[in-house]
Amino acid sequence: MIALGFEGSANKIGVGIVTLDGTILSNPRHTYITPPGQGFLPRETAQHHLQHIIPLIKEALKSANVTSIDSIDCLCYTKGPGMGAPLQVSAIVVRILSLLWKKPIVAVNHCVAHIEMGRIVTGAVDPVVLYVSGGNTQVIAYSEGKYRIFGETIDIAVGNCLDRFARVLTLSNDPSPGYNIEQLAKKGGQFIDIPYAVKGMDVSFSGLLSYIEATAVEKLKNNECTPADLCYSLQETVFAMLVEITERAMAHCDKKDVLIVGGVGCNVRLQEMMKIMCSERGGRLFATDDRYCVDNGAMIAYTGLLAYAHGTVTPLEDSTFTQRFRTDEVDAVWRKKNELDTNGNPLM
Repeated sequence: MIALGFEGSANKIGVGIVTLDGTILSNPRHTYITPPGQGFLPRETAQHHLQHIIPLIKEALKSANVTSIDSIDCLCYTKGPGMGAPLQVSAIVVRILSLLWKKPIVAVNHCVAHIEMGRIVTGAVDPVVLYVSGGNTQVIAYSEGKYRIFGETIDIAVGNCLDRFARVLTLSNDPSPGYNIEQLAKKGGQFIDIPYAVKGMDVSFSGLLSYIEATAVEKLKNNECTPADLCYSLQETVFAMLVEITERAMAHCDKKDVLIVGGVGCNVRLQEMMKIMCSERGGRLFATDDRYCVDNGAMIAYTGLLAYAHGTVTPLEDSTFTQRFRTDEVDAVWRKKNELDTNGNPLM
């Protein structure tokens, strides 16, 4: 079975073609990059996606050596969560192609797609999942047919926090502001205290972002620190918060392994910190690089195909999009049967 998937929930538009065993036949994408110091707005992002989606479809079909549309079993797209205008592009395109090619549609939850892509690429069986991106920050574990959220941000996502601080320093958005913060942080040597906001199983980033924004202006003006010191301090603080709530979820769920997914999951320092915690608990860390951490069409195609293989189809009239689509709203039908945890016991 083969699926064609469309991802366009934020500033990346991607088209992927995947088989049911997880083989990625093609996975091209294009990123909307704004000038330094600027974020991306919904309208301009949607226009970018409209310009690139047709060339990406052609590239994906050619790279996958798909010479006949008959070989494609279903069309999958991101229903949400994400930005409204960019999400609309994929929803419209998938409807048009469904009518033209007479193929069924499968709507996919963006967050769940990250998890399933991470599981198939790394081989993680039943981990606690840390999902960290520009728009989402959640600690997740599978239980009783759904991915349950055990902790999350109560305001902005960690990726949004990093991106907004990159704007303060006018760092480049190419390839991403978070990546450029990571590179600059490697040169930092002075740790500056920043508010540490863990509230039970949840985290808060808006207050510490406001604090470091004010600190940056004052300390940089007085030559008390460097931009590298600020990036280093911000990373160490927010990543320590994420490791803490992930470890708490591991203890609660009695799981030893952790899977990091989402765009911020590419960060090597976050992976290092999480790996230390996992090894101290006798567990393992599973993580991927930017090919799979960053938003892509293959993750949508694969997750949609899993659902399609278990009888899930989205009627044309229901192939809408939503900016708010919770991870724990999805019925993970593909995980309910004949699956064992890391100890060989049936998953409940």
